[in-house]
Formats: sequence, structure tokens, C-alpha cells
Amino acid sequence: MTAPGAAGLQAELKRLWVEERPKVVEIVSWAASLGDRSENADYKYGKRRLHEIDRRVRFITKRLERVQVVDPGAQTRRDQVFFGASVTYARADDSEIRITIVGVDEAEPDLGRISWVAPIARALLGKRVGDTVRLRTPAGMEEIEVMQISYPDATP
Repeated sequence: MTAPGAAGLQAELKRLWVEERPKVVEIVSWAASLGDRSENADYKYGKRRLHEIDRRVRFITKRLERVQVVDPGAQTRRDQVFFGASVTYARADDSEIRITIVGVDEAEPDLGRISWVAPIARALLGKRVGDTVRLRTPAGMEEIEVMQISYPDATP
């Protein structure tokens, strides 16, 4: 995972634990004080939301304990595609697509941030500018060519 990805998970964890969870606990406490909980929607939905928050907090906490933060800017072999690379590739119809290979938790395909385990990323890993790659897509086999590889500057 990249440092911004880890920071994003830490920010989400803080938001859930410091902001959202206390608000839900307050609502659940208030709803419980009203008496009959069997038909109390605020209590039921609040408890459900509390379980969702706690589940997500556990997931993020475990993920952050095991995560390996990688600085793509420190990559020395910048002529090949590795984790953190931004890659421009050309398709058979001459359209060019730019993606950045990131960790699973920070993938946002709509923004061109593709998980390193995605088929396109796995096909591109280790390739150089000018290499062609055969990629299996839902429409069938497609041949793409690596046009450009770049990495961010190293973080101090």
C-alpha cells in the first residue's frame, strides 16, 4: 500500500472511532432509555449501525497492523512497471489509457487507480515501454502496448 492509502485508512478509522461511533452510541442510549426496545426503530437501526462500525473498525485495525507501506517514488528501476507505477498503454483502436497500480484498499478504477491484483495490472507488471501484452477481457483477447511508465518523486 502507498503512504497516502495508509493515511486514508487511518483517517477513516479515526472518523469512525472519534466522530461516528460516539454519535450512534448516544442515539442507542437515548432510544434504550425510552423503554420497550422491541418496536423501537432508533434502537434497532442504531444497534445495527454500531455493529457495522465496529466490524469496519476491526477490519481497518487488522489491515493497518499487517500493511506494508511502499514508496513508489523510491523505485530505482523506473524503466519497468512495478507497484506504484503510472502506466499509459495503447489499445488496438489507438485509444490510450493511463492507470496507476496501487494497493487493494486504495483502488478506485473510475479514477484510474487499479489494484495490483487486477488482471490488467498483473499483465503489466515487469513490462517496459514498447512491450506488448495479450490481455484476456470479457470481449475476448486484446493486445495492448506499453507507451509510458512514470513514478512519483520520492517522499522525503
